[in-house]
Order: sequence, then structure tokens, then C-alpha cells
Amino acid sequence: MNTAEISVRTASRRRVFVRQIMGMPVSIHVRAFDPGRPEIETAAGRVFAHLDRVDRVLSTWRADSDLLRLQHGELDVDSAHPWLAEVTELCLEAEDRTAGLFRAWRSRDGGRPTFDPTGLVKGWAVSNAAAHLETVPEIGFSIGAGGDIVVGTGRGMLHSEPVWRIGIENPRDRSEVAEIVTLTRGAIATSGSAARGAHIVDPLTGQGISRSGSATVSGPELLWADVWATAAFVDSTTTERLLEARDPAYRLLVL
Repeated sequence: MNTAEISVRTASRRRVFVRQIMGMPVSIHVRAFDPGRPEIETAAGRVFAHLDRVDRVLSTWRADSDLLRLQHGELDVDSAHPWLAEVTELCLEAEDRTAGLFRAWRSRDGGRPTFDPTGLVKGWAVSNAAAHLETVPEIGFSIGAGGDIVVGTGRGMLHSEPVWRIGIENPRDRSEVAEIVTLTRGAIATSGSAARGAHIVDPLTGQGISRSGSATVSGPELLWADVWATAAFVDSTTTERLLEARDPAYRLLVL
């Protein structure tokens, strides 16, 4: 899991909002000269509402989600939320961009492949939810979700843009910070087995990856940072080559 701290040469103050959504704690840190402004709290509420809606549509755990109702034959494609089609297209793009190292379709016991977009949905959802904070004047913000972080600013930023110092856990000793990455705008995502066990599946073998270590990717968008981090934990050597050729704005750190 990644953690963020802020360094900024202004007299701004911080306000924090935290809520449990999508099976994980989601935190919003806002820096502003007056963090108690009503529009800040309203925007934070919209971020949480957006993520809650994503969970109701795309959860692989909630029996009432559009995704599971569609898979169980309880909902037809035309009646499903448009987000489902959007995420399906993004998963196909992610599979192509990563040369198959990221794959949202899994075969179980030799049966029909099951669509599981979990590895993409979090980054996509948080990236989109951040738009609610980008409209608020003169703030800097960070959204953390399950260790992945997006940082940005609102309209008419503070006199000095916030610099976020993000600590990357040592995957072999989670009490230690192995590296620190600094961002003013953009995102960072980490994939590994230390926190959740073998939840990342190698598309070539169909088996969960239980080895130690982690892969962290930083870049402009959390959606693609998250996808590339997953791909890198599967095969860091190939991912590094693909990043150089296809997405040079993203940086890889392997621990």
C-alpha cells in the first residue's frame, strides 16, 4: 500500500474525508487556505457517491450489481448501465496495450470465460471521480483507494502547487518505506501479493501469483498506472519494454 504526505510552501491547511467503499477505505485529502468551505465538502461527497455508484454497477461481489445480474442472466445488455460497455472496451484496450499481460476474462475449470474487470475498475473509477474535485477553486487534492493514489488541483490553484511525497511500502517488510515518489499531478499504483495474497492472476497459466515483491507505476492517469502495475507484477521485463514503446509517460519501479 502507498501512503501520501504533502509538502507545500503556502499557509494552506488540510482537510481529510474517509469512507469505506468498494471493499476498501477511500481517503480524500484536500489542501486549501480555507478547507472548511462548503463546496469542498460537497465535492468530496460527490466523489464518494460516484464510487458508490460504480460499486453498484460493476462489483463482482454484490449480487445486485449490473455486472453479476448480466452474467447470471437476470439483466439484458440493453438494460445494463452504459459504464459496463465502457469498461468492457477499456479492458479490451488494456489487454491489447499490455500484450495480454492484463486480461479481464478468466476461464474457470475449463468452462466459459468469466468477465472480471476488477483490475481496471478501481483506477478508472477513481480517475473519473477526481473530476468532482477539479472543479473546486484553489485546492490541491489527493484521493487514495486501496493503496493507489491520484493527485491534482482545482481551478485557480494555490500560489505554489502542492508536492505530494508518496511512500512505497517494502513488500517484504510492510513496516518499512522502500522508496519515496514525488508528484504534483498524476497518479501512482502498486500491485503485489503482500496485502491481498495471490489475487493477481497470470493470464498465461491461469494461476494466482504468490511470489513476493511489488510493481509500482506512476504517470498521468490512475487507470493506466493501475493496469500497467498489474501487468508488471506478472512480467516486469516485458512490461518495461512495452512501456518504453507504447506509454513512455509512465515509470516503473520494481521491488
